[in-house]
Amino acid sequence: MIEAGAFVRAARQAGYTRYTGVPCSFLTPFINYVINDETLTYVSSANEGDALATAAGAAVGGEPAIVMMQNSGLGNAVSPITSLTWVFRIPLLLICTHRGAPDLKDEPQHELMGRITGELLDTMQVPWRYFPDTHEAIAPALAAAAAHIESEQRPYGFIMRKGTIAPHELERAPIPARAAASRRRASDWSGQPRILREAALAIIRGHTPEAGTVVIATTGYAGRELYALADRPNQLYMVGAMGCASSFGLGLAQARPDLKVVVIDGDGAALMRMGNLATIGAYGGDNLFHIVLDNEVHDSTGAQATVSSRVAFADIATACGYGVALDGDTAGVLHGLFADDDAAGARFAHLKIRPGTRADLPRPSIKPSDVVRRLMSHIGTSF
Repeated sequence: MIEAGAFVRAARQAGYTRYTGVPCSFLTPFINYVINDETLTYVSSANEGDALATAAGAAVGGEPAIVMMQNSGLGNAVSPITSLTWVFRIPLLLICTHRGAPDLKDEPQHELMGRITGELLDTMQVPWRYFPDTHEAIAPALAAAAAHIESEQRPYGFIMRKGTIAPHELERAPIPARAAASRRRASDWSGQPRILREAALAIIRGHTPEAGTVVIATTGYAGRELYALADRPNQLYMVGAMGCASSFGLGLAQARPDLKVVVIDGDGAALMRMGNLATIGAYGGDNLFHIVLDNEVHDSTGAQATVSSRVAFADIATACGYGVALDGDTAGVLHGLFADDDAAGARFAHLKIRPGTRADLPRPSIKPSDVVRRLMSHIGTSF
């Protein structure tokens, strides 16, 4: 058994001051210690996949991050592990608990995952070792992680067994206090024919100069159309990890408050991980712009309908704590979002558009890992 502070101090020397996660009783002392330390940043995510994507965004922003979860949550994190951090080659440390370990009497829902936790990490090509349970084992464990990250620039895992960390009481509020925000909600519904996504992206591009702005486009046609309009060094195309663009953007915006971070979501992606709207409402700063371009279909897979026609995204964003929430079916929604300089918290826009794209729509010719490194060079960060 070790004190949480012993690992955290060693991790700090290796550059880790940012943590994301979803709690587990095995992790309680560790998370409590991180929250108690005012020099560390902790984001409590709605699910494990969003926690991992937020950590990845922080890493791209130049702040190495550690993500913590119960092993049952590995299922929620499979997509961002395999199609975000692996494809884009984004390193981070993963601490995963071992509920249901074969030698541990535990609840029935942990039995199967307890048997396959290590195998699942192996299958996802995440090398791992057990979390150090003696102070002497901390330095070698972090050295092994550093060696893998340096050579592969991909995640490295620790599996934490029960009783590894000594008890540590929570002393600070787990969610940061925020000044009272004058939340603003505005609509612009004309009933006129809706614009295409490409036209909306052109407007967004006009508001996002290369200097001082990062644009993150969600999986599917949004990224491909943005690339077709102009491939710029401040743009990142999320080729996988559907729904994780907003959580990735949160991590990047937190790590780089000097940048305007603009996330372009689709209705299908926003619905898939809607819990992250609550996380952004709690933690997002006024440098984070979250846009949902809603054509009510999964456009890139054959235009199957989503349920977004019944969803008031801007009402949800307002309820979750965004500083500004706009919606409507005119270009004025986007112009208004970028013109508002007085938001206290993250900014949100829900624009109804019509489905469809050009017949000759290209795919990005630049590799995802090269896109990330080009972006990092542009904003002056590195792994």
